[in-house]
Amino acid sequence: MRKFEKISFEQFKKDIEDNIELYENYNLPVRKTKYSAGYDIFSLYDFVLKPGEIKTIPTGIKAEMMDDEVLFIMVRSSMGFKYNIRLCNQVGVIDKDYYNNPNNEGHIFIKIKNEGDKNFEVKAGDGIGQGLFMKYLVTDDDISTSTRQGGIGSTNKEE
Repeated sequence: MRKFEKISFEQFKKDIEDNIELYENYNLPVRKTKYSAGYDIFSLYDFVLKPGEIKTIPTGIKAEMMDDEVLFIMVRSSMGFKYNIRLCNQVGVIDKDYYNNPNNEGHIFIKIKNEGDKNFEVKAGDGIGQGLFMKYLVTDDDISTSTRQGGIGSTNKEE
């Protein structure tokens, strides 16, 4: 199964403490046209990103996918092209086992930086990123059998 869903209300309260009333009022990612590759991810609330500023934005979503798939999170083309907004990690890689992980339930965050010279204003419901599901391959001699034990950065820990 491949789908987006809202994080639980309990996780939402942990991650978005002062805006829990937003929980019922946001949309899951959607493709805007029949041939769009990416699913637009929307802002939960209004914000302004000043030149040089970095902001980590909760999305309120998580993604379930097939065993041989990954979700790439990218900046929307218009944000980079028109306003010089960049994802801090350039491309977010959401692995299948990030979904429902014990640390944050698989809540996807987007961290962006304004590298332009003007304020970048976002309203609730504006697209702030896009997600693309992709198939991937592994080597014939792949031996990985471990499972994720946490959220962001958890697979970089020494065992």
